[in-house]
Amino acid sequence: MVVLGTSSKPILGIISPKGLATSLCDCPLYPEDMQQILKDLETWLATLNIAPYDVKRRQGELKYVLLNRNEQGLFMLRFVLRSTIPIPVITAALPHLLATQTQIQTVSVNIQALHAAILEGPEEQVLHGDQWLRQTLNGIPLYQRPKGFFQTNPQMAAKLYATAAQWLSNLEVNEVWDLFCGSGGFGLHCLHPERRLTGIEIEPEAIACATRSAEELGVLAQVRFSALDSATFAGHHSEDENQTSRPATPDIVIVNPPRRGLGQALCHDLANINAPYILYSSCNAHTLAKDLQQLGQYRIQHVQLFDMFPNTAHYEVLLLLTRL
Repeated sequence: MVVLGTSSKPILGIISPKGLATSLCDCPLYPEDMQQILKDLETWLATLNIAPYDVKRRQGELKYVLLNRNEQGLFMLRFVLRSTIPIPVITAALPHLLATQTQIQTVSVNIQALHAAILEGPEEQVLHGDQWLRQTLNGIPLYQRPKGFFQTNPQMAAKLYATAAQWLSNLEVNEVWDLFCGSGGFGLHCLHPERRLTGIEIEPEAIACATRSAEELGVLAQVRFSALDSATFAGHHSEDENQTSRPATPDIVIVNPPRRGLGQALCHDLANINAPYILYSSCNAHTLAKDLQQLGQYRIQHVQLFDMFPNTAHYEVLLLLTRL
């Protein structure tokens, strides 16, 4: 939620077409308990006198409020600030908030000092809780930590992961690479006793989540999660002749890139790796189309659309590509 308004009357929402700060706390896309917490947060923040960040003037401190909920109704709350200056004020007022909002189990602040359309920065300070928010999708435990990626729609994410697992269930694949693996949702859903999984994700927080899930599932001997850049990893291994320094050549590469897609360089590296299958999950059909043009030696075997972002023009597409 973008923080708008003034320090005495903060508004969590968006700028309307008429240029007015509009609260989205009662948006029906959110569960009712989340709507109530957001409304209470507006009231609580008004007592702290922390100025919302003004984009035009480049003034203020509080940029975003990030709120995540699991299926048990437990929450992770994060404040994105321009600097560390408001942290003592938030810390002092936090016991009062938590006394009335017992379902909030983790609270942290993130420092994003840049004047840019970047949601969060590199520095995170945990003010309350154990930093782990547990979700269970299709019986698979998945974890979220501050700065770790997680799908915003868990019900649809469960269908997305289940479909991927179904498509892979009858394929003869033993070596699985999961690039942009996040918290391990795709790879762990597609794992079975005969398969080995290599998961690559640049954010260490997400890798910590994936590793914890693998440990809980008892599959650590089958998996290798590493905090690396997916493009660098794929590029290195598409050229590396030293078989002892890398995982075995994959039978399938799972990719779930950000909206910018894979890009020409990574598509080139995937073409050189030449795995029999690619499972591609995309949140941007335009960049997906460009990537498919670069992967000319593959044909689409399965494709399915998922309404991951209801009431918007955005959606998720899952494809299984087979090498010609």
